[in-house]
Amino acid sequence: MAVRRATETLESLPFATLPMRFFERLADRIATVDSVVSVGLDPDPARIPDFLADADLPRWAFNRRIIDATHEHAACFKPNAAFYEDADGWRALRETIAYAHGKDVPVLLDAKRGDIGNTARQYSSALDGDGLNADAITVNPYMGRDSLEPFLSRTEAGVFVLCRTSNSGGADLQDLELETGEPVYERIAALADLWNANGNVGLVVGATNPDELESVRETVPDLPFLVPGVGAQGGDVEAAVEHGLTAPQATNADGEVGLVNSSRGIIFAGEDAGETAVSADESAYFRAAGDSAKRLKRRLNDYRD
Repeated sequence: MAVRRATETLESLPFATLPMRFFERLADRIATVDSVVSVGLDPDPARIPDFLADADLPRWAFNRRIIDATHEHAACFKPNAAFYEDADGWRALRETIAYAHGKDVPVLLDAKRGDIGNTARQYSSALDGDGLNADAITVNPYMGRDSLEPFLSRTEAGVFVLCRTSNSGGADLQDLELETGEPVYERIAALADLWNANGNVGLVVGATNPDELESVRETVPDLPFLVPGVGAQGGDVEAAVEHGLTAPQATNADGEVGLVNSSRGIIFAGEDAGETAVSADESAYFRAAGDSAKRLKRRLNDYRD
């Protein structure tokens, strides 16, 4: 279903200063670019092209070119914190988030945080303007609601709770059957719905398990999903759109909201195009990333219309 475009007044404001909840801002972004594509920014140092090796911050230099190539097709950028956990990496991540905001694209930090009170409060500072200034974050519900409260209480930030992940090992715990007969992942979905008092909660539900994606949607009709796994992991694109998008009832978001993520399939598309890390034509390498994001956008939109 097509969603309306944001008003000219909203589009003219810097993204990070919009006085709106995350899912309302995301709805406007989706409408502006007619896309639900989330581009994962996972700059594996071993795969960054050699022509960027001498940059001051190679990961930042790589991300900047990826953002330039893909932002017209991106509803969101999703950097994974694991690729930035060193001194230069945090610098690169701050630059990346600021640059994405300069293109009016929200940033979802894939950090999968969740810990006891004091620690969780420190983790949640990634959402602060004087921290990383991310717009949303992924969290791990294993330790229960109190471990997530510092995130949930930030009314303008998005909080995506891990529910049914796209990795094969996710079944080890997430598929276990409770005494009620429901699997763990459905209980997590139901709890996340209860935790959504501020209208800022979404779920992470992988596209590699389309039947389970459908069952989670039936459990929580109103929560937006972040759906990973449609790129290199080969998840079900049609199911990702059919069950991943919703019109959140707890916010004023106008139109369907949700994100379908691809990371390696987009950012390293230059490799698949024959542009290796050793001998790559710089323009061709990043053009391949832009083309990959555009193709995914069109594939997803085929099922949205």
